[in-house]
Amino acid sequence: MKPFSYVRATSLREATAAHARLPGSRYLAGGTNLVDLMKLGVENPAALVDISGLPLADIELLPAGTLRIGATARNSDVAAHPLVRAHHPALAQALLAGASAQLRNAATTGGNLLQRTRCPYFQDVSAPCNKRDPGSGCAARDGVHRDHAVLGHSEHCVATHPSDMAVALAALDADIELYGETGTRTVPATAFHRLPGERPEQDTVIGDGEIVTAVLLPAAAPGAVSLYRKARERASYAFALVSVAVVLDLDPAARRVRRVALAFGGLAHRPWRAATAEERLTGAEPTAEAVREAVDAELAQARPLRDNAHKITLARNLACDALATLARRAQDGRPSTP
Repeated sequence: MKPFSYVRATSLREATAAHARLPGSRYLAGGTNLVDLMKLGVENPAALVDISGLPLADIELLPAGTLRIGATARNSDVAAHPLVRAHHPALAQALLAGASAQLRNAATTGGNLLQRTRCPYFQDVSAPCNKRDPGSGCAARDGVHRDHAVLGHSEHCVATHPSDMAVALAALDADIELYGETGTRTVPATAFHRLPGERPEQDTVIGDGEIVTAVLLPAAAPGAVSLYRKARERASYAFALVSVAVVLDLDPAARRVRRVALAFGGLAHRPWRAATAEERLTGAEPTAEAVREAVDAELAQARPLRDNAHKITLARNLACDALATLARRAQDGRPSTP
């Protein structure tokens, strides 16, 4: 491992000042992704600014029902929190599906959002990868890409984003709170992660030196239900081939969709919010035919690679099943359960 300097920040101001003072520095919280990448030689920070001791771990209910989850709140604590389980069960389900209990006990909310792709070519410093080494090429396009993107990819990168939590946050219309030298700002979760385009090395819209300080979840609509489902190679501790997060607000009397939010994981460089499917389902009766047509309209945008067209079928089946499950629960007045 290459040598690096270390600073343990005692305030947000001190953390951003240290980051600005130390070129090539990175923030460290749980370290479950960054430290692994340092061991592989993918990340080589000149300095680590440790923010794990900052008071950013609280989970609190704000006025108007907004739930604020601090950036250093551990994934296990968020998944088990009564307010999360009661009002945003899709988030609890996504976190519980995301990793082993040991990792959930160490991984943080902010770190989960900022984790980098698990593309094996990105993690192999001997392979060309535009995300790791801009301009070197994308080995995955003509290589082993069974697990790679079918939506929103470019000639420069076909990697997918690995987070389960981020998919749930996209469907839940969360905001990401950021702190930098110019103060605090918020970014919608749906706009936080980027598609690769010509700059796949830029995973997010976070500015230089900014710190994720919290996730903000708006109050759930009365009667709305949510669900997270995941398809993977083995029963646990595996990244998603495809995942889906759904929030459904159904008028049980008219059996019409008042509002629906649908997000896919495992299909793109970022969580994929299915705007086309949502538009088609809003105001409609969620019959099996209507749901399938809406999901198919969304997936018509897919551009599968040589070996990953199976992801389209997986995504269709997961989404249709999740929507049907939530429609039954909403109709019966049964809440979602983690």
